[in-house]
Amino acid sequence: MVEEPIAFLRAETGSQPARNVSGGGPAAQVRFDRAELDRILNLYGRMVSAGEWRDYAIDFLSEVAAFSVFRRSSEMALFRIEKRPRLRSRQGQYAVIESGGHVLKRGHDLAQVLRVFDKKLIKALAAQS
Repeated sequence: MVEEPIAFLRAETGSQPARNVSGGGPAAQVRFDRAELDRILNLYGRMVSAGEWRDYAIDFLSEVAAFSVFRRSSEMALFRIEKRPRLRSRQGQYAVIESGGHVLKRGHDLAQVLRVFDKKLIKALAAQS
């Protein structure tokens, strides 16, 4: 039995699917690579064990890949970790954005951008002791 890949389609697309620049196939989605996702999930695991975060969502769109974290799944996202390749040569393709839309940190290196959570993690771990 041959397994076929699962195709995920966005509900917002109209009758015509989006095309890439070359006009060939559908538009490419921005994604986190394995190393980026490993770094983000490592942080997520530490924050879950500290009791700060409880749920997450990952969105892959044509312009941005977003990892959203929630305290409760019924609430708005506390933070979004975004990757926007178009900003690679300008401000940096990675950003941490809080629920109000305020950019906490932006940069070219994901590890540096995720350091914005170090103080929050230390405070959460100190409160548990």
